[in-house]
Amino acid sequence: MEKLDGSDFMREAIRLSTENVELGKGGPFGAVIVKDGKIIAHGTNQVTATNDPTAHAEVVAIRNACKTLNTFQLDGCEIYTSCEPCPMCLGAIYWARPAKLFYANCKEDAANIKFDDKFIYEEIAKPVEERSLFTRQILREEALETFRKWADAESKIEY
Repeated sequence: MEKLDGSDFMREAIRLSTENVELGKGGPFGAVIVKDGKIIAHGTNQVTATNDPTAHAEVVAIRNACKTLNTFQLDGCEIYTSCEPCPMCLGAIYWARPAKLFYANCKEDAANIKFDDKFIYEEIAKPVEERSLFTRQILREEALETFRKWADAESKIEY
C-alpha cells in the first residue's frame, strides 16, 4: 500500500470535519493520528452528540489512538487536525507527546464562525484571583499527603 503524504492526511481530517457538519453530529472539526505513514485513529467533534464538552476532535482522536496503540503516549505519531487546536486540545496534545502537529484552519478562522477561544487564553494568563471563574485553593496540606505517597511509590508509572 502506498503511503499517504501530509496533504492526504490533512484532507482526511478536513473530510471528517465536513462529514460531521453534513451529518449534524457536531462542530466542524476533524482529526487523524498517523504513525509510520498510516492513519491509526480518527476523531470528530462530538460535544453536542455526547453532551461531553471535552469531546473535541483532537481529544477523541488521541483517545482512539492510545487505545489502538495500547499506550498513554503517542511517541512517533503525527496529528493532523482541521483547525488549530483550542487550549484544552493543545494541552492534551502536549500530554500525549506526538512528534508533530499539523493544522488547517487557524484560531482566527474559528473565531469568525463563533468558535472563539480568545477568552480562555486571556483567562489562563490572569492570576487565579482575577479570573472570571471563582477559584479558591483549599485543603492543600491534606492533598499534599497523596503527592508524597506518589513520590515514594515504587510501583508508579511515570509520565
